[in-house]
Amino acid sequence: MTTAAKLLAAEGTSPIMPHLYELVVGGFAFFVVLFVVGKILTPRIQKTLAERTDAIEGGIKRAEDAQTEAQALLKQYKDQLAEARHEASRLREEAREQGAQIKAELREEAQAEARRLVEAAHLQIEADRQQAFAQLRTELGRLSIDLAGRIVGESLEDEARQRRTVDRFLEELESSSAAVR
Repeated sequence: MTTAAKLLAAEGTSPIMPHLYELVVGGFAFFVVLFVVGKILTPRIQKTLAERTDAIEGGIKRAEDAQTEAQALLKQYKDQLAEARHEASRLREEAREQGAQIKAELREEAQAEARRLVEAAHLQIEADRQQAFAQLRTELGRLSIDLAGRIVGESLEDEARQRRTVDRFLEELESSSAAVR
């Protein structure tokens, strides 16, 4: 036998069974630790775990809320972009229509101005023709009087006589030119 076994045999106690005072002190220490852990540490640990759970769940909830809000904002921005594109398209179409309208108005004004200029030119031509006809009539009358004076042999100095002769001659000339036409 070994020396440890001899010592234990001399004491008369079992090596497996502890002494009674060790059991009482061990039991008291166990209950103190159990009380400290149960009454002080466990609520703190549970409180910390609850705070972490709330923080994690709140973070997840906030992240979901932020994602939902981001999706709503994205949809809103897409809607605004589509509306802005539609508005830009409408404005371009209005500008085209206004451009076409202005172009048509300018064309009408140009055509009206051209008609006015043509009419003014026709009136000027008619006035020039009348003036030329009057000058030609006067010149023709003078030449006719000179010729008639040479043929008749008498002077047609009398103004009234000259007019009657010229008028008669021109009437004959106009009637003969109207017959030719």
